Amino acid sequence: MMKTNYKKIALDGIIAGNPTLRLVLGTCATLALTTSAINGIGMGLTVTIVLMFSNMIISLLRKVIPGEVRIPAFVLIIATFVTIVRMVLLKFLPDLYDAMGVFLPLIVVNCLILGRAEAFASKNNILASCIDGISNGLGFTLALTVMGIIREVLGNGSLFGIELWSFKIAFFSNAAGAFFVYGICIAVFNFAYEKFLEKQSRKELLNGDKAIGA
Repeated sequence: MMKTNYKKIALDGIIAGNPTLRLVLGTCATLALTTSAINGIGMGLTVTIVLMFSNMIISLLRKVIPGEVRIPAFVLIIATFVTIVRMVLLKFLPDLYDAMGVFLPLIVVNCLILGRAEAFASKNNILASCIDGISNGLGFTLALTVMGIIREVLGNGSLFGIELWSFKIAFFSNAAGAFFVYGICIAVFNFAYEKFLEKQSRKELLNGDKAIGA
């Protein structure tokens, strides 16, 4: 039996298969909720919690759920956790609940969560599915937070709600600014990742040549 590589699963969700910057999933929420860093973190962590628990339950029931109804079953499981999270946010973090608006219940059909349920949780053990959910959620949170910081600083002249200066560029607070920042973040992230892969490839080739020479 092949040993599960938990480290690779964790790194794939955050870097190699980052759902926002590599796979471009959950775009609607990404564009709408990155007007501030707080909103980005809030949405990202909410998705992380739902993704982690839904992955674990789906993995636990993967041999019980009939293949013909797996998608409706996945949606039902995800909707249960989204409902729980909504109630918790409404009770303890009403401002964040209001800021998320319609995008909070729409987590149920977020292609990131459904995609991980179908592609990973339904085929792997509970621990691996839990790690996959956390890593993909953190990758999503990281991307939204970075975008939120950029848009809040440039568009509102503040950071985490604290005013930095009075200079503001309204462009970054609107939809066009969201697309612009998203595109720049994708380009920078993928450029850096490709350079990292090239460096690793050259290092492996060099080590291989040394091994042959020895």
